[in-house]
Amino acid sequence: MIDQLSPVEVAGTNGSPAVQLLPEGEAQDFRSKWQKIQAGFVDEPRKAVHEADALVEAAIKRLSEIFADERSKLEKDWDKGDDVSTEDLPVALRRYRSFFDRLLSV
Repeated sequence: MIDQLSPVEVAGTNGSPAVQLLPEGEAQDFRSKWQKIQAGFVDEPRKAVHEADALVEAAIKRLSEIFADERSKLEKDWDKGDDVSTEDLPVALRRYRSFFDRLLSV
């Protein structure tokens, strides 16, 4: 049977649950780095902007890795040919919907 995704949910802005794109530890690490960059802006604005650019690049790369891995897992589960049962199809579609919603939340 195809297992379900278990994304971390946090409160969304419209009252519905929002899916957190990065694991909490990684998200917090990125936030800490951002705060350090922001704090250094006053003393070294050019360096802070350079570091901000590098941090954004790292975050985009990490998100890309996460999404590529999740898509690969979805494809692996779905690409079982005739071994996929009728009961597994709704689960697979829900997993794709969850994945698609996460992509659009970026």
